[in-house]
Amino acid sequence: MAIDARLAYVETDILQADPLRLVQMLYRGALAAIGKARVHILEGDIAGRSRQITKAGEIINELTLSIDRTQGGELAANLVELYDYMQRLLQDANFRQAAGPLTELEGLMSTLLEAWEQCDPGAAVPAPAPPPPAAYVPYSSLDDASHTSYAPARLASYR
Repeated sequence: MAIDARLAYVETDILQADPLRLVQMLYRGALAAIGKARVHILEGDIAGRSRQITKAGEIINELTLSIDRTQGGELAANLVELYDYMQRLLQDANFRQAAGPLTELEGLMSTLLEAWEQCDPGAAVPAPAPPPPAAYVPYSSLDDASHTSYAPARLASYR
């Protein structure tokens, strides 16, 4: 029952996400799978390791397929090459049953996720400028009738 609710929540989250959020979700999913694969390597769980490495590989493959190579230019080409390198790290970790390549991969994925999170349009919008401060009225000039509109109402009662 709890698993069904969790799956429904994740499905809703995916269906409502914009493309940027989907990419971020894929990176988080790949990072989770890589972390689990490292644990399985340390525990000697071959099936668990292979399952998580396969999952991470499928996510990286999906990220590769989502790149718009026609409009992405050099950045897209570099990202495709980086994803290819990541796939080779996964294969190396799986064949050698070694955590080292996964550690390197985690670092790369974390750096890219951080970059994608900085692309968030909501985060790029600067905070609105605070309103200009009220005109400064020295206390000594409060008796001047021209400045009474700046003085708080309470001060006016002390005259």
